[in-house]
Amino acid sequence: MEKEKEYLLGINQYELERLKFQHNVWKGVTDNFFERIGIQKGWKVLDAGSGPGFVSMDLLERVGETGEVTALEPSEMYLEYFKKVRQHSKQMASPSPSGRGWGGAVKFIHGSAETAELPQNYYNLIFSRWVIGFVPDPELFVKKLVSSLAPGGILAIQDYAFHGLYLYPRGGDYEKLSPAVMEYWKLTGGDLCIAPKLPIIFKKYGLEVTEFQPNSLSGGPGSGVFEWHHSFITHHVPIMAEKGIISKEAGESILKDWNEHRNNPDSIFFSPLVVDVAGKRIR
Repeated sequence: MEKEKEYLLGINQYELERLKFQHNVWKGVTDNFFERIGIQKGWKVLDAGSGPGFVSMDLLERVGETGEVTALEPSEMYLEYFKKVRQHSKQMASPSPSGRGWGGAVKFIHGSAETAELPQNYYNLIFSRWVIGFVPDPELFVKKLVSSLAPGGILAIQDYAFHGLYLYPRGGDYEKLSPAVMEYWKLTGGDLCIAPKLPIIFKKYGLEVTEFQPNSLSGGPGSGVFEWHHSFITHHVPIMAEKGIISKEAGESILKDWNEHRNNPDSIFFSPLVVDVAGKRIR
């Protein structure tokens, strides 16, 4: 098995719960992407960087009893969580005649897209959400995944075109946060503005770009997207200060301004753009 890779946002119970909440907030956006892709029953799908398997379980429902979903994930903790959830779902449902249980076959690979031994010319769909923005070599990431696509298979990625955080009313210390977050992502070689670069990378490795759609969620205090951002900054702004990206005083002033907005019913938060990028293998 591959040695567990460093994940910028941490591999722990707090992050697992944050990822679960994040999935629920963004599920509608991802589901719409899946609808446009047109996932079919019986497809073989790879969830590259599956985390605790929240998207994988949604994919299982779409491919049905005759389909297959493989979770590729470098964190043993998250893979073990997904295995337990999967086992529980099978126990709660009657097994199919194939013996596969609810939602088709599931495979687990402990590793990363760059280094794992993946089957060649195999998957109808490879999906990856909020993963490529963390990797130091996005071209290698795409190249390895493309070789695992069946002819005509689809690589679908959701990630950021990060051009700042927008919080209304404007003008407070919260506006110091955007450049700090961009520097934070760079600590492990990531790129928060990866999405606009993907069409060129896709074309280089034999993918015809079929989809490029930006998405943004917005809402006031108490909304899912507001609380999603709250769970991120309250945990990670102090870490940014510890790592010297911002001063402790700047971090405290950012969070003070955020909490004042959170207590203002007229505040509105707009998420950074999350872009749906899809390409079909043509060679």
